[in-house]
Amino acid sequence: MEVLQLLRLFLTTAMLGLSQTVNPFVAQQTPPDPCYDESGAPRRCIPEFVNAAFGKEVQASSTCGKPPTRHCNASDPRRAHPPAYLTDLNTASNMTCWRSETLHHSPQNVTLTLSLGKKFEVVYVSLQFCSPRPESTAILKSMDYGKTWVPYQYYSSQCRKIYGKPSKATVTKQNEQEALCTDGLTDLYPLTGGLIAFSTLDGRPSAQDFDSSPVLQDWVTATDIRVVFSRPHLFRDLGSRNAGEEEGGTGSTPYYYAVGELQVGGRCKCNGHAARCVKDKEQKLVCDCKHNTEGPECDRCKPFHYDRPWQRASAREANECLACNCNLHARRCRFNMELYKLSGRKSGGVCLNCRHNTAGRHCHYCKEGFYRDLSKAITDRKACKACDCHPVGAAGKTCNQTTGQCPCKDGVTGLTCNRCAKGYQQSRSPVAPCIKIPAINPTSLVTSTEAPADCDSYCKPAKGNYKINMKKYCKKDYVVQVNILEMETVANWAKFTINILSVYKCRDERVKRGDNFLWIHLKDLSCKCPKIQISKKYLVMGISENSTDRPGLMADKNSLVIQWRDAWTRRLRKLQRREKKGKCVKP
Repeated sequence: MEVLQLLRLFLTTAMLGLSQTVNPFVAQQTPPDPCYDESGAPRRCIPEFVNAAFGKEVQASSTCGKPPTRHCNASDPRRAHPPAYLTDLNTASNMTCWRSETLHHSPQNVTLTLSLGKKFEVVYVSLQFCSPRPESTAILKSMDYGKTWVPYQYYSSQCRKIYGKPSKATVTKQNEQEALCTDGLTDLYPLTGGLIAFSTLDGRPSAQDFDSSPVLQDWVTATDIRVVFSRPHLFRDLGSRNAGEEEGGTGSTPYYYAVGELQVGGRCKCNGHAARCVKDKEQKLVCDCKHNTEGPECDRCKPFHYDRPWQRASAREANECLACNCNLHARRCRFNMELYKLSGRKSGGVCLNCRHNTAGRHCHYCKEGFYRDLSKAITDRKACKACDCHPVGAAGKTCNQTTGQCPCKDGVTGLTCNRCAKGYQQSRSPVAPCIKIPAINPTSLVTSTEAPADCDSYCKPAKGNYKINMKKYCKKDYVVQVNILEMETVANWAKFTINILSVYKCRDERVKRGDNFLWIHLKDLSCKCPKIQISKKYLVMGISENSTDRPGLMADKNSLVIQWRDAWTRRLRKLQRREKKGKCVKP
C-alpha cells in the first residue's frame, strides 16, 4: 500500500508540475478576484485542480450482489461491493472496493461509466485495483454527455488482436488526438493493488504550447469517462480450486474485476474566464464566468458584448468580451466579421434598433428627419432635433443632418423654409408660396456708353459651341449650379447675390452650397457676355480669382454661364466621377 500511495503522490505532483509548463492548469493564488489583477485589469483565471470523480455516481454494467450470492449480498454492508465505493473517500486503512459479478466465460466486458456533470479539462485518469489488473482495458471519453464516445487509451498484452492497434506507436502533431495501446501496465504482479494511470498530455508534442493548440484543448475535454475491462488475468495455477469451491464447488475457474478507487484529475473547463465552478438553480455545475462571458464553460460573450469575437483566455491575453459602442442609444448589437477585419481587428460590433432618433453602426448620427444638436454630446438622449421643415415652404421633410437646413422651394429661405427670400414676395399658392418681385433686367442698368464699341468682337471667345465636355470641365476651377437672387453695382462691378444649389467642381474649399456672391465686370455684362437674368438658374463654369475685395465667384467673357437644364445633372456627375479617377489633364 505504501508503494501505491507514493505512486499516486508522484502522479499528482507530476501532473501539477506539468500544468506549470502547459499553462491551463497553473495553480492560482487567491486574491479578491483571481480573474483581475490589482489594478482591475482582466487576466486569465482557472478553477482549482480537483479529483472530478470524487463523490460522483458511477454506473457499472456488473456488480457483485446483483443478484445476491452467498459472498455478495447487497443487504449486508460487509458483503456489498457497490459502485459508490469507487469514488468515496479511500485511505490506506479503509480501502473499499467495487467488485463485478463472478465471470465464468472469457472474454467478458464490464464497463464503468462516470458522468462529470459538465465539461472538464482532464489531466489524468487512474484506477487502483483490489484484484489483479485486467489483461485488457480501454479508457474512453465523451464530450457530449454520453451520446458519443471516443477512445482515450488502451492497455493490453495483445494490442493488435484485441483493439487493432500496434503496441508501439509515436504521437505526432498530425495525430495528437489518437488513442494509443500499450502493454506496459499489464504485468502479472502485484496480484492485487495494481494501478493504471493515464496522462492525457504525456507524449503529446503540443503540450508545451497548450494555449495555442485547439487540438489538445479539445483532446483533454470530457463530460464523461468510461472504462471497459475486456479480459481479466487468468491464474489457473494460483488457488483456482479453492476459489471455485468457494463460489459453489463447481471446480470452474472464477474471476472478477475489483477496483478500490477511480480518480479523474483535472479542472472544471471555463476557458480561462472563471476561477471556480458553482451549482446553478437546477443544481447543475457551471462556471462562475467573468470577463463579460457566459455559458456553462464561459464559451460565449454576454449580450451586448460583441465588439470582438469570443476567444479563450491565455497567459498573455485575457481576451475579455468587449461591449459594443452604441453611444447609450441601443441595448442590443451583433458582431460583423467583415467590419472587424476592416477595422484592423479592433471593432466588429453593429448596434441594433438605435433609439432617441439616432442611426448608424454606432448610433452615431441622426436619422432621417432629424439633425444634430451640437450643443449636446452624442450620448445625450436629446442629441438629435427634429428638422421641423415648414409644410408649405419646404420641398421635403428631410433636412441637412449637420446644419438642420431644410430643402426650400424656389424663392423661400430660412432654416425651416419659413420666409420668402430677398426679391420675392408671399403668394397664396402652396405650390409656389413665394413669387419674385418684378425687377429690371440688370443689363439695362448699364449705360450704353460703358459698352465696348464692338461687342461681337469683344465677346467672340465666349461665343460658339456651348457643349459641355471633359476638356472644358477640366480647364475650369469651379463648376456650380446657381440661382440668381439679386444684383447691386460696386464701382465697375456687378455684384450678384446667388444661392449655390449644387457644386460639381471647386478648387476653393470655401465655396459650398448656400448663399454666396458672383462678380461680373460691367463691360462684360453690358455686352451680355455673360447674359444673366434675376430669378433664373444657371450653370457657371469659370476660373477662380482670389480677391479680398470681391469674395465669392468671378465670371467674365471667357466663363461659361448658361441657363440651367435638368438634363445636365447626370452628365456633370459623370464628369465629376471621371475627375476623381484622375482623368483630368492639367491645361
